[in-house]
Amino acid sequence: MKGAKEFWDKRAPRYARSPVRDEANYQKKLAITQGYFRPDWSVLEFGCGTGSTAIVHAPYVERIVATDISSKMLDIAARKAMAAGVENVSFQQGTLDSLELAAQSFDAVLGLNVLHLLDDVDAALSRVHGLLKPGGLFVSSTALVGEINVFWRLLISTMQLVGFAPYVNRLGKQALVSKLVAAGFSIEYEWLPGKGSVFIVARKCT
Repeated sequence: MKGAKEFWDKRAPRYARSPVRDEANYQKKLAITQGYFRPDWSVLEFGCGTGSTAIVHAPYVERIVATDISSKMLDIAARKAMAAGVENVSFQQGTLDSLELAAQSFDAVLGLNVLHLLDDVDAALSRVHGLLKPGGLFVSSTALVGEINVFWRLLISTMQLVGFAPYVNRLGKQALVSKLVAAGFSIEYEWLPGKGSVFIVARKCT
């Protein structure tokens, strides 16, 4: 399997053209998240892709730092933000463990459709916890690869071998919830928008 950066750099143009799979559920996730936001908040989104969600959320907070491993994704994101006249979103290339971000500097962290792509979820959740202010929120939307049927898991494994799919872990919902609690979060909201995915709002315990 190719490196994650190379994989996503190559797919950035096609990814940018891909429509949202379930527009109604996407809009519900946006609304739920925005219901928590405050105008003076600082927000981090890691794994932001081409920036669509960060751009939509921008009017509801003071600033958003949006990061991704793919520089090609971020090039597209920056152009989209400029076209939309959004000036309070800054884009940075890197990962949670490579970027120099100040501890306890964010009111909310968003990890949308990204946790299942990480090989060390525990380390990522620990990092998120450290970046959040006391009582801060972590909003995640995660594919539950461990709960899809065997055929699809085998297909993903085959596609990975030939470079057509990225690394994915096999998290289940209960395992993810347990990891969040172990990392120091309490679950405020949990929703299963469809088979094989979960949307969670978790609060950093003070």
